[in-house]
Amino acid sequence: MKKRSKRYKDLTKLSTKGKKVELKEIFELVKKTSTAKFNESVDVSLKINLKQNQRLVVLKTALAAHIQLNFKFIMSFLDIFLAADLANFQPDDYVGFTFFTGYMAMFAASVFFLFERGRVADEWKLSLLVSALITGIAAVHYYYMRDFYMSTGETPVVLRYIDWTLTVPLMCVEFYLLTKKAGAKIGLLWRLIYASVAMLVLGYIGEAFYAGESTSWLFGAASGAAYFYIVWLVWKGEVAELAASAGGKVQRAVDYLAKFVIVGWAIYPIGYILGTEGGLFGMDLAEMVGYNGGVDIFYNIADAINKIGFGLVVYALAVSKED
Repeated sequence: MKKRSKRYKDLTKLSTKGKKVELKEIFELVKKTSTAKFNESVDVSLKINLKQNQRLVVLKTALAAHIQLNFKFIMSFLDIFLAADLANFQPDDYVGFTFFTGYMAMFAASVFFLFERGRVADEWKLSLLVSALITGIAAVHYYYMRDFYMSTGETPVVLRYIDWTLTVPLMCVEFYLLTKKAGAKIGLLWRLIYASVAMLVLGYIGEAFYAGESTSWLFGAASGAAYFYIVWLVWKGEVAELAASAGGKVQRAVDYLAKFVIVGWAIYPIGYILGTEGGLFGMDLAEMVGYNGGVDIFYNIADAINKIGFGLVVYALAVSKED
């Protein structure tokens, strides 16, 4: 033990070109973060009779090998999230660009909301967690939608509606959580969820099964009715009334989120009308205006604005010091 301690002490200060180099911190870092093989290589450097400069080389080599191993692991991990069929990705493919940007933006927003959740007051923690769930679920679906689009060049209708079926009701849950302290009942939550699910199911039927028929507008109109019911609830109905009675941050949050529903969510009906042949009361609006760019550009932009925007509104008010 005494010999080992002496060697360790000698190892911490080496003479290199007349200058003393401190290696203790490097050595401790190596010992704490290394794998079994890495530890073994360091232990060998202490036991065998090597000159001091040779021991330095051994440590540096082992450290470099460990860093390279960890780097390869990190890159392999990132490949899971970043891998996609890039063979067909062209510089002028603005739709593919929005898929990539949307995916990374959702993923980054989810991480941000989860990390910042610890900084806000308890009354805002659940709302911020829901915001992280919304963007996190969207990031996973955008990962698959991106690959689907890059591989086929087609609109990922099924994947998109699966995403919406999970995330849009969660966005409605935000209104309930915000107004709960003002006396919101569970019935309000279920009305918001039922309306959002009806809006999505009817829109999916029209877009997935009747997109090439003039009758698609019937499903679009029914879906729009559910949408306008949600707009009424958050703008002038029970949600707005509860927010007004609560005042302060709650009222400001509901007011901001209501604007997202009115303006941001309105992008989706535009995409539906352009994406179906009978979207505008049996007329093909896309053909009338000469638009052939597809609906993905509208949906991708709307998703980024609404889902990330919802969370940012909640976060901004949660960290605000104003009452």
